[in-house]
Amino acid sequence: MADHYETLGVGRDATEQEIKKAYRKLAMQLHPDRNPSPEAAEQFKLVTHAYDVLSDPEARRNYDMGGSENGFGGGDFTDLGDFLGNMFGGGFGFGGGQGRPKSRTQRGEDALIQLRVSLDEIIFGTQKEVSINTAAVCPTCNGSCSQPGTSPRTCEHCGGSGHQQRQVRSILGTVVTNHPCANCHGYGDVIDSPCHDCGGRGRVREKRSITVDVPSGVEDGMRMQMRGAGEVGPGAGPNGDLFIEFSVKHHDVFSRNGNDLLATLDLGVADAVFGTEVTLNALDGEVLVTVPEGAQSGEIITVRDRGITELHGNRRGDLKIALQVLTPTKLSKRERELYKELRELNTGTHPQLGEFKQGFFDKLRNRFFGNG
Repeated sequence: MADHYETLGVGRDATEQEIKKAYRKLAMQLHPDRNPSPEAAEQFKLVTHAYDVLSDPEARRNYDMGGSENGFGGGDFTDLGDFLGNMFGGGFGFGGGQGRPKSRTQRGEDALIQLRVSLDEIIFGTQKEVSINTAAVCPTCNGSCSQPGTSPRTCEHCGGSGHQQRQVRSILGTVVTNHPCANCHGYGDVIDSPCHDCGGRGRVREKRSITVDVPSGVEDGMRMQMRGAGEVGPGAGPNGDLFIEFSVKHHDVFSRNGNDLLATLDLGVADAVFGTEVTLNALDGEVLVTVPEGAQSGEIITVRDRGITELHGNRRGDLKIALQVLTPTKLSKRERELYKELRELNTGTHPQLGEFKQGFFDKLRNRFFGNG
């Protein structure tokens, strides 16, 4: 269906007077008394329907919010004659067909919650129980909206159609249009005894727990959709969807680069000179790391397949450990004597400018993106 604003040739911010002026101008051109062509008659009906919607504040508000005017979509009309009959009644020979009444049952709203996860939880993925405050079917009326033992009655004003006809007289003639019934608000029935617990809405607020399957490899800010896990709709309508936004907690030892885990290992001078083996507590258990002789600050030891499992896959990243050789700042008398003796033995090594090569600070700056 064409956009009502485009049909009338006005902007979406048009005032009520501007809409009325545009309609009168088009109606004078397209009215069957002035323009007997079938094309003009069809266009006149569309123009009149557009004006009928946009001149009604409530219908216009629903239309601007993305809903269908008066709560009805194109699918609520059985055929073309029924559609035009609802716009113009019998005024143009289409009969007085009535559209269907609105349903009290509607789809529920989508919901969004944030879930904090840790690095160790996303290595392989996990399950977490989450408590949410949501809308659920009213247990008292079971979604019927009526107090138990009662039921809605047919609206006597519209006979259950949810519509009332309105005649608009002007110099162009009489146009008959259908509007939501003011008594039942378009539902076709009236609830005289609404449920006390839900106020006639068919749903109540409640806290419930759900199990969330946290996939491996999720990243901070990533969202996951759980279909049908959102709020139940009015009148026990179908549930909306639940969106989970993940927030990955900071870890004091390990950080992340894609699916790789990054860490720093502090070494004493002796361990750097002679090499050593050390067992470290990784996020998924212990790992044995071999430090080679003559290790230098900034060198990276890569432990394959001990990182994070990729999202929706089986491959794992690596654990990359940067070495940092620590120079002692407090020495005992004996240690000082030994270091002096060691310096005297290193007669061929003196402080001097050397050939440029990637070192510790470059590797830290590049966040382990070297030839580790």
